[in-house]
Amino acid sequence: MLVTSSIIVWQGTACSSPVMSAMASFLQSGLWILHPVLQLLIAAAMLRRGLHKTFPVFFTYIVSQVLMFAVIYPAHLRHNYWVYFYLYWASAALSSVLGFMVIHEVFLDVFRPYHTLRDLGSVLFKWAGFVMLLVACVVSVSSDNSDLQPWMNAILVAQRCVRLVQCGLVLFLLAFAGYLGVSHRQKSFGIAMGFGVFALSELAVVASFVGNHLNPQAMNLVNKAAYNSALLVWFGYVLVESPVRQLSATLLQSQRWEEGLTDIHHPLPVDSLIPMFEGMVDRALARTQTVPALSVLAKTPAHVPNVTATSDEPAPSAFSAVASNR
Repeated sequence: MLVTSSIIVWQGTACSSPVMSAMASFLQSGLWILHPVLQLLIAAAMLRRGLHKTFPVFFTYIVSQVLMFAVIYPAHLRHNYWVYFYLYWASAALSSVLGFMVIHEVFLDVFRPYHTLRDLGSVLFKWAGFVMLLVACVVSVSSDNSDLQPWMNAILVAQRCVRLVQCGLVLFLLAFAGYLGVSHRQKSFGIAMGFGVFALSELAVVASFVGNHLNPQAMNLVNKAAYNSALLVWFGYVLVESPVRQLSATLLQSQRWEEGLTDIHHPLPVDSLIPMFEGMVDRALARTQTVPALSVLAKTPAHVPNVTATSDEPAPSAFSAVASNR
């Protein structure tokens, strides 16, 4: 996020004293300029390690934030309010879309060994995106806030929905990392953790601002500091080597989920059971026929007369029968 608050706060907002206002303005500018510096370091590290191929959406998100800063910050310095206004809302909408796509990318990386679960998650994410868009449109139309336009309300609602999904992804990884074989040192976990830290901070700050517990400048300071913290988390995870994913006995439950969903998604045809039952019946019949034969052989006497002819006992033949008749 370039301007990390959900409500535009122009730099000329009044403060309790001119000295405090100048210090707050200087601190905000410093934290804001630190964003592209850290983002460029993250992008360079990803290019060096080849992570831009593994996480292309996250790399696009980082580069887009640098480009947005390059066009928004000059408008801020020139005090061109209207250019700054529309550039801010355009960047907020684009950042929300890319942030949601990064969540999807992290989810796919976490479920990479489980193809069926990954496909199911992709379908759920598409429906979740559609529902968030629908909720944003409904809220923007039905809202009675006279300070913001309906399209501005839609962007704010979509942005907060994305923040909730980002927090939910972190909680999901913390709860099911052991079942999925995801280490806390893996890149996908670090990306989700950075987004989760910033999302939780922004939601808490917005709630405090709505409840009149924070002034606009304090809200901006906290949000910018939280986003810098997320950037530091990402930079650290990009530099650290990720351990190889190990499939151990603790993953049996997730493998059963995978097999169960595969059976549901690709059920066996009914006709395929008929040959199996026919083979079982044939084997049973063969056994029942073999057992009586073996029992008969077992009851046969041991001494059986030899039917082979010897020199003392001539074998009966047709000639002997004819001679007797004569």
